Amino acid sequence: MSTPLDTHPGTPGAPAGPAAPRRDMAQLGLAAALVVVGAYTVYDATTLRIGFGDPVGPRVFPYVIGAVTVLLGGLLVLATLRGDVPEAEGGEDVDLRQPADWITVLKLVGVLMFTVLTVSFLGWAISGAVLFVGSAWSLGSRTLVRDVIVGLVLSVTSWYAFHEGLGVILPAGILDGVL
Repeated sequence: MSTPLDTHPGTPGAPAGPAAPRRDMAQLGLAAALVVVGAYTVYDATTLRIGFGDPVGPRVFPYVIGAVTVLLGGLLVLATLRGDVPEAEGGEDVDLRQPADWITVLKLVGVLMFTVLTVSFLGWAISGAVLFVGSAWSLGSRTLVRDVIVGLVLSVTSWYAFHEGLGVILPAGILDGVL
């Protein structure tokens, strides 16, 4: 008489051994990308030329960021080889059975291209407002007056914040001398 311990693996009635962990091999690709980017960041930090007066220097942050990125890539490799698999996306409130709304995507691309092509001539204040209004319209807003007011306030405020607060010159365009 044989007992389950006497049976050979692979024969019917044999106890199943530990199942091999499921592995998401795409995670290994992401881990490799993290390690490469982190290693390049550390390498690039070594090429920075600094003076002797600053004890911390500008290399500290790239070293830290590169090292943490490499560490996270290594941890992702370990988690992947251990069999940790991320939870599948549930789609939240998005119906994944519906096709993508390409008309909306094309509207947004058109508004973005208009902004890119006109920002130097019209300036950020006007192009930014058109970007906001066009994006809101593309995504379904039907309150044009409110969108124009909000777009103008946001674009003019951001122009002044960059120009005066950060010293980053955004194009004033046709409003040069007015802003």
